[in-house]
Amino acid sequence: MAVAARVKPTDYFTPQEWAPLAARSRWMGLWLVAHAWLTIAAAMALVVLLPNSLTWLLAVMIIGGRQLGLAILMHDGAHGCLHPELKVNDWVGNWLCGAPTNADLPRYRDYHMGHHKYAQQAEDPDLGLSAPFPITRKSLYRKLIRDLTGQTFYKQRIAPSIAAFRDGARKGVPLAKTAAGVLAFWRPFLIFNGLMWAVLILAGLWWVWPALWLVPMATWYPMITRLRNIAEHACIAKDEPDPLRHARTTHAGPIARLFLAPYYVNYHCEHHMFMHVPCWNLPKVHRLLAAKGVTAGMLTAPGYGAVLDLAAGRPAVA
Repeated sequence: MAVAARVKPTDYFTPQEWAPLAARSRWMGLWLVAHAWLTIAAAMALVVLLPNSLTWLLAVMIIGGRQLGLAILMHDGAHGCLHPELKVNDWVGNWLCGAPTNADLPRYRDYHMGHHKYAQQAEDPDLGLSAPFPITRKSLYRKLIRDLTGQTFYKQRIAPSIAAFRDGARKGVPLAKTAAGVLAFWRPFLIFNGLMWAVLILAGLWWVWPALWLVPMATWYPMITRLRNIAEHACIAKDEPDPLRHARTTHAGPIARLFLAPYYVNYHCEHHMFMHVPCWNLPKVHRLLAAKGVTAGMLTAPGYGAVLDLAAGRPAVA
């Protein structure tokens, strides 16, 4: 198996520069998780206080963006970056970041480490996300429409459980055994979301969970997850030998960071180069690399629009 080429921190940083970049914080990761939930609560409150179609649409986009933000913070937890104590890191990453959208940190960690080990190589488990690109603009639009209409959510989240029951029945597996397996898969999601909905019901806001949590999860969140995947690895050569070009860093302004690129996820080339740097230090990594002239050799894009043009067969970005 071809392992992806790696870089060493000492290739680019002095020990004095590297130490603060790699340091774990006892509060920063927890603050970002709290920030995600406070932003979600504020968006929900906006609709409760000013209920109309425009505030609802804005809230769906903001909350879907923070749902992706929680996934990004769980990803940091998979790298052990949320907190210096592993038990705290894993509990926060699993229950406050993963469970709300039915992601599982231990399962994701095993999968994701394979992605880093074999980035853009034949054994990369994420290669299928980037290999189809470039595609036609019509094909890209169809994918985005499927995301926004809930079809992707159904295919990825609901259909596998239905298929498990069908496969179990075909193979003669007792229904109770199949149900137990499906329930185990959904249990963290059901526990967290059941508690969330119960609190909202007691507050007289039963409708907030389906309208302002489930709808973003089924629409905006899948779409921006696709955009994130495209930006990070689409149109990168399979078996790419250069470790500075295994992933793409995309410039994100304030609007992009609010709606589709929260918590420094756009610094993906830096993350692949130094995967144990906490996400909040990636901008510092980028600035230092830029000062040393390294970013000129890295794979970058001026914005998400430019990456979408590339993915739809338009001229390439640097």
